[in-house]
This record gives sequence, C-alpha cells and structure tokens, in this order.
Amino acid sequence: GSCWHRCCPGRNNACWALGTRRARCYCDSYCERTGDCCEDYHAACRRAAVGCVVGSWGPWSGCSSLCGVGSKARSRQVTIPPRHGGEPCPDLKQRRGCLGEHPACGTTK
Repeated sequence: GSCWHRCCPGRNNACWALGTRRARCYCDSYCERTGDCCEDYHAACRRAAVGCVVGSWGPWSGCSSLCGVGSKARSRQVTIPPRHGGEPCPDLKQRRGCLGEHPACGTTK
C-alpha cells in the first residue's frame, strides 16, 4: 500500500490503503503504536512530521489561600504546534500545593 498524499495525524481510521497482502494498512501517526503502518509510511509521512515545541515555564502564581493550604499554578505556551503526526505537546499547565502565610493569618481563628 502507498501513503503518498494520504498522511493523517492522530488516529484516523479513514486514512488507509491496501497493503501487499490485500489487507488494510494505515497512514495515520497512530499506526506506529498499533504496528499496522503501510510499508512506505515512514518515507511518505514521517519526513514532514513536526513535533510540538513549547516555551519556558512562566512564573508561579500566588498561593490561592491567604491562610492555610492552597495551590499555585504556572503555564507555558506552544510556540510550534505539532503537524503531520509529529510528537504531541507536553503538559502546558502545572499545579502544586502551597501554604498561605499572610500577616493577618496569625490573628484569625
């Protein structure tokens, strides 16, 4: 089977061709996980693949709680989105616990 002009990102069951054994082979990027890629998948599709590129993490936000247990968050942006079955983007947001220590905390009950 031939993938030329049939490359699809992700899992796309409509992106197939007839293989050498008269069975369906696939031209989507998911075929690498399932092992049912067409013979020319790497030559036809992976050459044009562009993996996701992300920027640096931004600063952590302030604690969501002035007094006691809360959370902080930070994020980063996609600078180059994935194309043609390239590597997907990693997590763009992170969260972690924190303890609010506002000066008024000692006086509240």
